[in-house]
Amino acid sequence: QVQLVESGGGLVQAGGSLRLSCAASGSVSSIAMGWYRQAPGKQRELVAVIASTGTINYADSVRGRFTISRDNAKNTVYLQMNSLKPDDTAVYYCNADLFNGREINRYWGQGTQVTVSS
Repeated sequence: QVQLVESGGGLVQAGGSLRLSCAASGSVSSIAMGWYRQAPGKQRELVAVIASTGTINYADSVRGRFTISRDNAKNTVYLQMNSLKPDDTAVYYCNADLFNGREINRYWGQGTQVTVSS
């Protein structure tokens, strides 16, 4: 069974850093992996996504502060978050398009809380 397992959330002061990780289990290869976030009372929004080719897309609000990277061999995606702001407080969800040899399916992680205090 395919699962996305996230780690790395927590509480940090403004200006601090956190690193999120997300690993896909199962016999799959990743097509694209990324991170979304959802703050209380707001819609889920894209933070960053990276394709297997290395193409990257960032939300304007995080560009220059966050860095997404991936290890294709481990089907793992990382999000290095620097210069964190209180507005970055949200539940962060890993997202992946995974190919199982027959079809591509989209998966979501369980979410990890990131809280930035002022």
